[in-house]
Amino acid sequence: MRKLFLNKRKDVGAIGIGAMIVLIAMILVAGVAASVLISTSNTLQSQAMRTGAQTTREVSSGLRVTSILAYTYFDSDSDPYDNITCLAITVEAKPGSGRIDLNNTYILLSDGNEKALLSYNYTHEEFFNDGLRGDLFNTTTAVNWTNLTSDKFAIAMLIDADGSITRYNPVLNRGDKAVLYVLTNDTATFGRRIGTRVEIFGQIIPEIGAPGVISFTSPKAYVHRVYVVQ
Repeated sequence: MRKLFLNKRKDVGAIGIGAMIVLIAMILVAGVAASVLISTSNTLQSQAMRTGAQTTREVSSGLRVTSILAYTYFDSDSDPYDNITCLAITVEAKPGSGRIDLNNTYILLSDGNEKALLSYNYTHEEFFNDGLRGDLFNTTTAVNWTNLTSDKFAIAMLIDADGSITRYNPVLNRGDKAVLYVLTNDTATFGRRIGTRVEIFGQIIPEIGAPGVISFTSPKAYVHRVYVVQ
C-alpha cells in the first residue's frame, strides 16, 4: 500500500511538470501573438495616418477656373470676326489647397469630335509672361500664343504676391492667379478654329487634387473680338 501511494505521488509530480510546460508554452505563444498583433496594429495605424493625410490633401487641393476669354480671328477680306482662335483661361488654387505645380498640370479639351491633351513647356521663353499688363491677347506684352502647338499651352502670371510663379517653376499658391493660353486654329488644338454653337468641355488636371472644369458653348454669331464664354 505504501508503494502504491508513492507511485501516485510521483504521477502527480509528473502531471504538475507537464502542466507547467504547457503553461510556459502557452505564455510564449501568447507573447509571440501579442508581439505580432502590436506590430501589425502599429503598421496599420501608420498606414491609416498616411492615407488620411493623402486623402485630406486630395480633397482640399485642386484648381478652380475663374473665367475663360475667347479671342476671335480677324479677317479684313471677309467677315470682320471669324471663329475663336485663342482661349485665355484664368485659374487659381481652391481654398485650402496646397501648392499646384503647373509643370505637372494638363489641359484636357474636347469639342465633341476631337480631344486634345496639352501641357506646359518651359523651354520656350515666349510661352511665359511674369506679369500681365494691358491687353491679355497682345502677343508682345502678354505671350506669343500664335506660336503654340496642338499639345502645348502658355502661362502668364496675373497675381503672384510671393513670386512663386516663374518660367521654370510655375507654382500656384493660395491667392495666386494665372492665365493659361490655348491656341485653336488650323495647326493647333482641334485642327481648326472654334466655330459658332460648338460645345467645348474638358478639365485642367493638376498633379494632386480636384481638376478645374471647362464647359461652355461658343456664341451663336461673332460680332466682337473678345468674348467671356465661362
